[in-house]
Amino acid sequence: MAAAARDGLAQGLPANPPLPPLVGASGPPARPPPGAGDGLPPYEPQLERLAERLGTLALLRGLCGDGDAAEYRTRMAALIEAEAQSDLRRARLAGAFNRGLRGYAASYRGCTASARLVIARALADADRLTRDLASRYGGT
Repeated sequence: MAAAARDGLAQGLPANPPLPPLVGASGPPARPPPGAGDGLPPYEPQLERLAERLGTLALLRGLCGDGDAAEYRTRMAALIEAEAQSDLRRARLAGAFNRGLRGYAASYRGCTASARLVIARALADADRLTRDLASRYGGT
């Protein structure tokens, strides 16, 4: 029961009765899938998660002196170039990259065993996301 209806009943007010069904209607109207109508592709959540992982790797690989931290920024720029046809998508993808970077920048100032573990997990997750996106939505 909705909070407003509960509040109304608690005050002794009658609850609003449900609307009668439409004549000839076969059931409740179909709801659009999440994300429909906002112009975003169905794989946007996975793409944003990949962008977060790239941000994490750009930060932590640099802290650990792995020498390839700039590669993850380059990959992110390529991802934005390929996928961001609108300002909304560009902002969402860049924001996800920055969340991945800033989230760990608050915790890590140098390379630790824990940072190495996060790197390994981020690499594995990025690899899995890339393969899943390519196999489901057609990539090269």
